[in-house]
Amino acid sequence: MSVTIRRAEESDAPDLLALIRSLAEFEKLDPPDAEAMERLIHDGWGPRPRFEAWLAVDGPKPIGYLIVYETYSTFLAKPTLYVEDVFLLPEYRGLGIGRALFGHAMCLAKERGCGRMEWCCLDWNVGARRFYEAAGARPLEEWVYYRLTEEHFGQMPASGELDAA
Repeated sequence: MSVTIRRAEESDAPDLLALIRSLAEFEKLDPPDAEAMERLIHDGWGPRPRFEAWLAVDGPKPIGYLIVYETYSTFLAKPTLYVEDVFLLPEYRGLGIGRALFGHAMCLAKERGCGRMEWCCLDWNVGARRFYEAAGARPLEEWVYYRLTEEHFGQMPASGELDAA
């Protein structure tokens, strides 16, 4: 086995989408629909890319991927590398390839002068949590992640309901 990590090109989109569908299956979630897949391709390789995709390949076969993008910390005055996805096909786990993908993200963060890396992990994914903690990561207890979906955009509460901030 000769595994390398390389930046995904637009011609790799079908393979990346197949890996994303495999991640959705692993996480017991619905995979992206056809319109979402088109947006992924546009957002990854269009005129204003919104994320970077990296592939782990065994020879010509894509076996895993990493998707990252930068956010910014005003308190650190440095970028943050956000890891959206890191995924490896089940039959390639336990061989150090996932470690290499995650290590690649760490190298990107260091090269770019990031003050930190951040990501989310499903609470039931004990194997991933152990892996991250072995790498030195700690779960954030003082921060609560929230999600606002597009169907709620523009539904700001009346000003009397906004006491915090």
